[in-house]
Parts: sequence; C-alpha cells; structure tokens
Amino acid sequence: MAIVEGQPAPVFSLPDKDGNKISLTSLQGKNVVLYFYPKDDTPGCTKQAQGFRDLHTQFEAANTVVLGVSPDGAQSHDDFICKYELPFTLLCDEEKTVLNDYDAWGEKVRFGKKSMGVIRSTVLINETGQVQKHWATVKDAGAHPAEVLSLLTEA
Repeated sequence: MAIVEGQPAPVFSLPDKDGNKISLTSLQGKNVVLYFYPKDDTPGCTKQAQGFRDLHTQFEAANTVVLGVSPDGAQSHDDFICKYELPFTLLCDEEKTVLNDYDAWGEKVRFGKKSMGVIRSTVLINETGQVQKHWATVKDAGAHPAEVLSLLTEA
C-alpha cells in the first residue's frame, strides 16, 4: 500500500510497552506523528527520540501525538523510554504489519550491502485521519523532529 498525501492513512492498532492497544481511530481529533525507526537505543534512533522528547511540549501545544514504531518488543521499549525519559508512546510492531502498511519495511542498502529492514520514515496524519505529509526517508534523524514541528506550526 502506497502512502499518499491527502489520502486516508492506513488504520493501525499496535500495543505499547504495557500491552495497551493504540489505534489511529482512538486518536481522531488530534494530529499524529507516526515515526518509524530501526532499533531502540542505537545512535541515530536515540538522537531522533531525544529530538521528539525535547520538543514534546510544542507538539502537545499543536494538538499532536507522537508515536514511535519499531519491531522491538515491550521490554526493549520500556528500557529505552526509561533510559532517555521519553514522554511519548513507543509501539511494538514485532510482526512488521504496520511497518509494511506504511512502506517502512523494505530493502535497504548500507555500505553496499542489501538487506531487509526498517526504513527510517515519518507520516504526519491530520486530525481527520488524512496523510498530511510523508517523509519516505529520513536522512538526519537528529534534525527531523524540528522539521516535523516546523511543518505543523507554519500558518
């Protein structure tokens, strides 16, 4: 399924670190930043998570929920959240269902070697469930949260 700006976002329902199911339908009326990252507590993923953490108050002021998604399990997410004091929810997609639905799982090339993995990407979903913006590939994980916030707050 291709992610197309202006079209409805694929529905999802994934567990958080405590097993609570979080779904797109339960977030109607809020903007949703759904960001996909490869692995908890790795350098790029940590920079990105810290960026969203540091801007969390501004995202909340913009009526926006930030959700991180990776194939890591609940314990890994819990450790990551505690270690870096992350104030937002991380979702477990161990079956890679939502990763596939959002074009965030696929072939990657690193150092000339091809492999399957998480494609660092972000989808901004508006209050009515439409895809407002799709960053198919995030190059600078540390700077990306400010870029997303900037798009949200421009009038």
